[in-house]
Amino acid sequence: MATSALRRTVTWGAEHAPWSAAARQDTLFIAAGVPLGLPTLSMAAFVRTGSIGVVGVLVGLALNLICLDLLTTAQRSRFRSLRGLEVPIRLPANADWVVRLRAGMTWRQAVYHLLAAPLFAAAALTAILAGGVGLVMATSYGWAVLMPLGSALRAGPAWTSTDGVITAGGIALLFAIPWVSGWLAGADERAVRALLGPNRAEVLEQRVEDLAESRAGVVDAADAERRRIERDLHDGAQQRLVSLAMNLGLARRTLRGVRPDAMQVIVEAHEEAQAAIVELRDLVRGLHPVVLEDRGLDAALSGIAARAPVPVRLRVELPDRLAATIEAVAYFTVSEALANVAKHARASRVDLSVRQRAGRLCIVVTDDGVGGADTATGTGLVGLRKRAASVDGTFAIISPLGGPTTITVELPCEL
Repeated sequence: MATSALRRTVTWGAEHAPWSAAARQDTLFIAAGVPLGLPTLSMAAFVRTGSIGVVGVLVGLALNLICLDLLTTAQRSRFRSLRGLEVPIRLPANADWVVRLRAGMTWRQAVYHLLAAPLFAAAALTAILAGGVGLVMATSYGWAVLMPLGSALRAGPAWTSTDGVITAGGIALLFAIPWVSGWLAGADERAVRALLGPNRAEVLEQRVEDLAESRAGVVDAADAERRRIERDLHDGAQQRLVSLAMNLGLARRTLRGVRPDAMQVIVEAHEEAQAAIVELRDLVRGLHPVVLEDRGLDAALSGIAARAPVPVRLRVELPDRLAATIEAVAYFTVSEALANVAKHARASRVDLSVRQRAGRLCIVVTDDGVGGADTATGTGLVGLRKRAASVDGTFAIISPLGGPTTITVELPCEL
């Protein structure tokens, strides 16, 4: 037990000794903050002595406020190079003065530079001076011997109790200063995190922005991958099936004298190839219709309405082309909505309205079916809601028993 306690004491002494690397780093760090707090500290000293008046105080405060960004940059550089701490920047570099004055972080910066930085600078200056005094006191007997004969500072012929007290006090100061420097460095770091960096609300806001940006990237990547698969199927597998169907059809029409069972195999293969082509075309159209990319959302929705098993009255008001991802989401939203109507609503008519207003794309699908649709029980409706949410859109449904059912989807025109 005694050995363990001695080891801990020696380790603590080595880590906090004046010559340790940590002590030198902390002392260098707090010393680098002294020049950054001296302007405000000097102004406070002048105010206390009455050297400057109210006008001088106002001018000094104005200069400090104008130099907030410069001082903040210097403090961030000090923390980055000497403490390895990266203080995040919340306000954009090109933000105007209105934005800066409204931002809470600007006022927190003012509090740090006008109050915290001068206090830390004064404390650091005191600690550094105390360290110098401690060095002088700890070595007093050695340099006092070197003083000229007859000098009041020259040490006596023998070691006195006063010399011992002075030397012991100097050694105590030298061992206390590293601890004080470490405490000041930690307090300064906590103050910088709270005042110069973004607060929790701003961190969460930035996180939301990053997540929205990454989600938009994922949606774009998924859309691009869907386009690639569509091109590969259209230019590869579909063309091979068409060639196969043509060859089988040619064999079916031209071959003579073939056994009936062999001809039956050719006929069945030809029909299966034609059915596979139809299914593959539907699959390709479901991945990403070519008409959507070539002619836009209006033409693509017209195709959906024409193929729907329920009569659809379509009205589209789109003055300009939308973002490719938004057009794809709108297309598949309408396609799924009409499929749900045909499957569940038992409707005789569907009204489909697509229009752009106030930077939003509004899609309204109304049918005269039996109603009673519920997002809690219908997986198709849940899919519509998730598809709209993938681009920060909204989904709403009104479906009383007996109908009619109205689905409203709003999407941003740009991601």
